[in-house]
Amino acid sequence: MAVVSSRLVFLSAICILSATAIVRPQQYYLNSSCSDKQGIYSSGSTYKANLNLVLSPLSSNSTDFDYGFYNSSYGGNPDKVYAIGLCRGDLKPDVCRSCLSFSKDILPTQLCPDQKEAIALYDLCMLRYSSRNIFSTMEDTPQFIWYNFLNFLDYRSKIEFHDQLRSLLQNLTDRAAAGGSLRKFAVGHAAAPSFETIYGLVQCTPDLSEQDCKYCLSGAFENFLDDNPWSIGARIVRSSCNFRYEIYSFYDPTADPPPPGKRIDKFQNLIIIIVVAAAVALVVQVINIAGICIYLRVRKPREKPGSK
Repeated sequence: MAVVSSRLVFLSAICILSATAIVRPQQYYLNSSCSDKQGIYSSGSTYKANLNLVLSPLSSNSTDFDYGFYNSSYGGNPDKVYAIGLCRGDLKPDVCRSCLSFSKDILPTQLCPDQKEAIALYDLCMLRYSSRNIFSTMEDTPQFIWYNFLNFLDYRSKIEFHDQLRSLLQNLTDRAAAGGSLRKFAVGHAAAPSFETIYGLVQCTPDLSEQDCKYCLSGAFENFLDDNPWSIGARIVRSSCNFRYEIYSFYDPTADPPPPGKRIDKFQNLIIIIVVAAAVALVVQVINIAGICIYLRVRKPREKPGSK
């Protein structure tokens, strides 16, 4: 009977989540984790009240989501709540707000209704909270992994793809870690065998130090690539960082800066346009002057009255 009841509760939760997803179709739920290590709380407890207060700004239009990061705490020990919200770095503020607002409505009520520590992952954002201080602390657990089982059949292509992927992720990690306290995020692409392109995205919570961000990301993708070297697509999400790579573009292309060579080409094109325009203007001026001279030579002088 207990099994049947748990199944009914699970199916009910799925129905509720599905119905809500119809209202906000852009929120794709990935996974969640509820921990009892920090204890549990009841619906009328001080912790629950503090949790509601610390999460309430996530649905407010007055909350600034320009950089896609939210961290706040409320209350006093042992009922103090620490919360972190992180959106994918290429999102517009209104899309970020919508994702975090959706998550704060679902995580503490349906996914983890009484655990003091919880995390929920969506395609575009992540929300976590705890009764312990989680700010500026690198945490690699819990870790969630999704990857594509397809891979290159040709061994030489596998080696080349693996080398290009590792180089791309390392480069993006260095760029993201060097970001400031507002955003640690980088996207980019690299050529791959069989005329493919690898697209990558890496991100840390911006309250991490540069060293902790590198450590979190490098540990995540190095461990994964060692165990799954031939996968052509994957996403790894840790509490403090995440990365993803695919052979198709999945992020806002405006967030991917062009390589330095492209900027030089544009500058050279601008110079060519200016030179050509100046040359055309000079030719037109020469033609005008020549035309005036010819006109003056061809025109006959008028005879003066009474000259005969």
